[in-house]
Amino acid sequence: MEEGDPDVAVALGPSVRISRPVVAAPMAGVTTPELAAAVTNAGGLGVLAFATLAVDAMVGEMECARALTDGPVGVNLFASPAPERNEAGEHAASAAIAPLYEELDVPGPPPVERPGPGFDDERLALLLDLRPEVASFHFGLPPAGDVERLRARGVTVATTATTVAEAVAAASAGADVIIAQGGEAGGHRGTLDPRTEPIGTLALVPQVVDAVDVPVVAAGGIADGRGVAAALALGAVAAQVGTAFIACPESSVDDEYRRAVRSTAGEDTVVTRAFSGRPARGRRNRLIDVVDAAGVVAPFPTQRQLSGPLSGGGAEYRALWMGQAAPLARAEPAAQVVERLANEARSVALGLSGRWDGS
Repeated sequence: MEEGDPDVAVALGPSVRISRPVVAAPMAGVTTPELAAAVTNAGGLGVLAFATLAVDAMVGEMECARALTDGPVGVNLFASPAPERNEAGEHAASAAIAPLYEELDVPGPPPVERPGPGFDDERLALLLDLRPEVASFHFGLPPAGDVERLRARGVTVATTATTVAEAVAAASAGADVIIAQGGEAGGHRGTLDPRTEPIGTLALVPQVVDAVDVPVVAAGGIADGRGVAAALALGAVAAQVGTAFIACPESSVDDEYRRAVRSTAGEDTVVTRAFSGRPARGRRNRLIDVVDAAGVVAPFPTQRQLSGPLSGGGAEYRALWMGQAAPLARAEPAAQVVERLANEARSVALGLSGRWDGS
């Protein structure tokens, strides 16, 4: 096969190979072991969303995924340390969201409890025991010693970067793979500094490819084979795809969420801190409008405690994370998504070679 062919084996770090250049984005509340395994079995890399799970749940999800596939499985965690309390900020954020509780006639907002731990020794020990083929991190990398211990156990370490500076710092700190996440991406932005302005995928990926000596995976606004082909043309080894998998039958979302993905225009998504305290892209709704207008949110992840009880109020009060490419998503099995993306990418590459001879 020719270089750049979407079905040439893709090297993700020192020891992981996939036959199709598609990495499933880890999506808390969406990804299931069945979804991750289906992506892997179709030639891509399935990734489990561990960021919000308790340790026992992480073990259960990995065991389930291993029972469904013999191929590589990735996991994703937040690398942020245990958050600090900010009682003044919590009080102001609680007051800002209180009108929505009144609208729904729901008791609250709830008192804030101490947030759970970030990436800690218990989670490190679990990863060393589970030995996923890939451990990816959001919001930075764990301490250098933890990264080296993971790599010594044969775990490929990946991390999200939203700027060239973040990518260079991550590669210097030992990351085997950089996930260059453009501002079009759904869900939480992986930036270290929440104040960082988003950079589009088309601009970000080639700059990161030029700046680091490790494989780069493109992420953000990629939901069909044209996007995969563009990612490969920009120098990425694969594309990370999230929104295109939300409507798959293997995902855990309900019908309301599926309908939202299929009915949302790209301009209907916004980046907001209203649900968790950190910037994340989702479908605009009333909760976002009210909290963003107030301009006050509790620190991550405390804001999630304040907004969570409202999710039962329906689409206008829950987090419906999705990227700007949502209109391209289809309701089809995950394996079919992977196969279609690869086939479409090949067709694009062949079409370009036939339309332009370089002269």
